[in-house]
Amino acid sequence: MSDDLIEIEEEEHTSPLTGQVFKRILGLLKPHWLWVVGFIITIGLTSALDSLFTYINKNMIDQGMMLGDTATLYRLATYYGVLQIVQAGLVFAFIYLAGVLGERIQYDLRKMLFTHLQDLSLSYYAQNAVGRLMARVTSDTGRVADLMTWGLVDTTWAFMNILTATIFMLIINWRLALVVFAIVPILMVIAVQFRKKILVEFRASRRANSKITGAHNENIQGVRVVKALGREDENLKEFQTLTDTMYNASYRAAWLSALFLPTVQIISAISLSVVVWYGGFQAVEGFLTIGGIHAFISYLTFIMWPIQDLARVYAEMQHSIASAERIFKLLDTEPEVHNKPNAEDVETLQAEIEFDHVHFYYEDRKPVLSDFSLKVKPGETIALVGPTGGGKSTIVNLLCRFYEPREGTIRINGKDYTDYTLHSIHNKIGIVLQTPHLFSGTVRENIRYGRLGASDAEVEEAAKVAGAHDFISTLEKAYEQNVGEGGNLLSVGQKQLISLARAVLAKPELFIMDEATSSVDTLTEALIQRGMEHLMQGRTSFVIAHRLSTIKRASRILVIENGHIAEQGTHAELLKNKGHYYRLYTQQFKFEREQEYAAAAMVPVIK
Repeated sequence: MSDDLIEIEEEEHTSPLTGQVFKRILGLLKPHWLWVVGFIITIGLTSALDSLFTYINKNMIDQGMMLGDTATLYRLATYYGVLQIVQAGLVFAFIYLAGVLGERIQYDLRKMLFTHLQDLSLSYYAQNAVGRLMARVTSDTGRVADLMTWGLVDTTWAFMNILTATIFMLIINWRLALVVFAIVPILMVIAVQFRKKILVEFRASRRANSKITGAHNENIQGVRVVKALGREDENLKEFQTLTDTMYNASYRAAWLSALFLPTVQIISAISLSVVVWYGGFQAVEGFLTIGGIHAFISYLTFIMWPIQDLARVYAEMQHSIASAERIFKLLDTEPEVHNKPNAEDVETLQAEIEFDHVHFYYEDRKPVLSDFSLKVKPGETIALVGPTGGGKSTIVNLLCRFYEPREGTIRINGKDYTDYTLHSIHNKIGIVLQTPHLFSGTVRENIRYGRLGASDAEVEEAAKVAGAHDFISTLEKAYEQNVGEGGNLLSVGQKQLISLARAVLAKPELFIMDEATSSVDTLTEALIQRGMEHLMQGRTSFVIAHRLSTIKRASRILVIENGHIAEQGTHAELLKNKGHYYRLYTQQFKFEREQEYAAAAMVPVIK
């Protein structure tokens, strides 16, 4: 299942509002409490003015129109106009304050998540889909921010409308007010029940939609297999079943949504009829005026529509709470690899490095390294070769302290490397990966990523050493050329050369090459090889090699199989022993020669 589909299904999950979660959500408002107080006050005043306008209208009808008192009518109309201007200013103020508050909360959350994601270990990323993590930083933070701003706006507005309308109705006629209050619980129950049922059907529709999207994705990506196996009719039947499920759920949701508003209107009409009927009796008996009846009708509207808004906010709040829980769960995740309380900076990695009976596994009962021991002298170049899954990448991942041994110890200059800070170790390591990664921006910016304070001249010198300068010079804007997202505007070989230049500029004390030449052509491989040789001079280096011809000059070559060192030695020593390395080398040499002969004869070779 793709990351997007996982996220769609997660969106359907809702959680009850627990005290702990609510407390943490409110904690997000603490740094911005002045803004919160400001927009709650402005909302409250705006809502109070709405009810006051209705009361002024009542007096304009009763005192101005019915009694013909033009002076009172003009005076009340002036009050009304001035208060409208005041309310306009209040509306601007609370919308502005809520908007700014929402952006600040979202910024705070995204900053916390981004910072925390930088601290998490590689094991966390191996276990969590990219789509999920992106959703935490984007959609989930947006939902929580909306809950704490516009959700709070709607809730405050609704309660203030109900409160102020209630106060003014009691002032006008308490008997009629009690009649209205008897109707309100009925409307509230109906509104909540409708929202719950609509939400259930909406979730069912979204779940069906995620499955339909998944079916589309699988059929498009696997279209060759579908056609080869003649699965078109069967897939169509399965797709039809999914479509019917979504249609039925969407139909029920649409039907309930369509029924909700007429139901509210009917209840509202009945309520208004009761108000007019009973208000008429009150008016005949002299307890209520015509303006009072008009005001009651308006106040009834003030009460009914907020109740519907509260039902909507409650439904939306469930999604926001689920988003908040996912955010807090990520923030509460402790990095698997972290600094000890009294960790100190490592002075240099140009020292003896020792793996002392190291055991490591990613999953229980599936060891990757078992009782692995190795001593590396300063300045040595160690080449790691062997079958896929043997543990080569795990060795360098442990060396870089992206992971830590489950058992055993890794020492730098005789001291457990967990006694050093992560940053000081990482800051002295240069890595060029099999799949190079560039960041959006220019060539110069990507090379300078290795050392941000480097001058333009140093950037270009690093590119020359890495063998990248010549191809960079041919680009339209040379070093100012944009590489595109992930470097997609460049070839794999060009990206690899820029990655190597970045490592050269960083001037690392420990250099690691992880099959950096496995996906490039022979010419680019030669350029990378020259850059590697320059970078490895005087530095401790680890090279994971796919092409064995690139490691002939290594100080030691280790053949890694099943988490152990099967054999080790120089290139000449291992060939002389005619063991594991000899077989790997001769097989690869033979295959490369066959390819060359086939290319010369234009005859395809089947591997």
